[in-house]
Order: sequence, then structure tokens, then C-alpha cells
Amino acid sequence: MNERFGNKIAIITGAAGGIGKAVALRLGQEGATVALFDFNQILLQQTLTEFEQQHIKAKGYQVDISNEEQVENSVSQVKKEFGRIDILINSAGIVGPTSTKITEYATVEFDKLYEVNLKGSFLITKYVLQEMKQLGMGRLLLISSVSGKEGNPGMVGYSASKAGVIGLVKGVAKEFADTKITVNGLAPAVIKTPMNDNTSKEQLDYMTAKIPMKRLGTVEEVAAMCCFIVSDENSFSTGFIYDISGGRATY
Repeated sequence: MNERFGNKIAIITGAAGGIGKAVALRLGQEGATVALFDFNQILLQQTLTEFEQQHIKAKGYQVDISNEEQVENSVSQVKKEFGRIDILINSAGIVGPTSTKITEYATVEFDKLYEVNLKGSFLITKYVLQEMKQLGMGRLLLISSVSGKEGNPGMVGYSASKAGVIGLVKGVAKEFADTKITVNGLAPAVIKTPMNDNTSKEQLDYMTAKIPMKRLGTVEEVAAMCCFIVSDENSFSTGFIYDISGGRATY
């Protein structure tokens, strides 16, 4: 791996597993110091141990991104400890109910999806940007979903919250377009991660069938694209929702 992220400080949320872990791993392999945010302390410690064995510079922070106080304090702590924040990749998210029509969809479950997927994206973006403004440059990437673009039946909470993330990206990117801070999004189709373990087979089969490549994506493929999006060389792209969907999304 080259050192294109040497001397960079990156916050990755949902970093204890799945896409977040793969992204943090690749950033670390390419020279970044990675601040791993996750609510699962046990899994977070396991990931930190793995990273330490691979000589990746990393520190963990137990954070619930739907909790404003925790987000604000943790972002502030990263800034104090490392002096700057160059990169944010917000990968934390939950799926919620699947194969469930809106008429049977519990409101409390919808609220959970909003709290983590959309409000969490808002909070981490808000507080990281407060620090990046002082630095005068930065790269933000929020992970959305192809379901936020097209909608998945049986997953209204997930689809709606991820559509909200797309709107957040586009609005915030324009607010900072005259700076050296870029804000982009990524809309994956189904990626093989532990987050899908609780997705019903019926729902998973439906989503996979919609992918022209007829397979799930891998976290390594997502990490590769994420790292390009937040690299210095990607300097004339902001407010864009990148596609990694095996051909499902064609716009």
C-alpha cells in the first residue's frame, strides 16, 4: 500500500465491524491515523487489537452517534489528541425491520432508524465540520444506500432514513462548496456484512435479484471506493452520491 493518507487523521463511525472496519483498515494501511467510533465496546476492542497487530495507528471511542453529547465530546477529544481532523467517513447505521409493510411497521422502529441513520449522520457531520472549518479543508463521506435512491419495499424506515442522508449530503456540500471541504455520499447495494445477518432471506433474495451482477458486494470493494472519494486527488467532486451497486443504479 502507498502512503497517500500519511499524516491524515480520519474518523470512521461504525468502525468495529462491516464496512466501517474495512474502510478504517484500508485507510490505516495507507498511512492514516484512524479514530474508530462505535457503540459496541467489546467488538471495538477486538478490532483495535487486530489493528495493533497490523501496526495500524488507531484509537477507539465508544460512541452512540444518535447521542449529541457523546458525538460532540468524542469529536472534540479526537481534535485535542491529534490536533486536527482531515477525514470523516460515517458508516454507522442499522437496517431495522425487513419484509414489513408500512401498515405493520412499528413507529418505534421507524424512530430508531431515524435516530441512528439520519440524526446520527447530521450530528457527526455538524461537529466534525465545526473542527474542519478551523483547518480550512477536509473530506466528508456519508454512507447512504441504493434503497435511499430507489426505495426497497418492506424496508420503509431504512429507505426513508437513507434518502434523508442523500439530502443531507447535497445540502451541506453546497454550504461548503466555496471551501476546500468536500461532502459526498456513497450508495451501496447489498454488501456482505454482519448487518445483513438479521435480514430475512426473502428480503435479501429480492435485493440481490435486483443487482445485474447477481452477487453481493464486498466490504473491500466499498473500502477501495471510499478511500478514493476522501483522497486529496478527488478535489473537484462534492455533493455527489457515488454508486457501488453492481449495476443496479444507473444514474
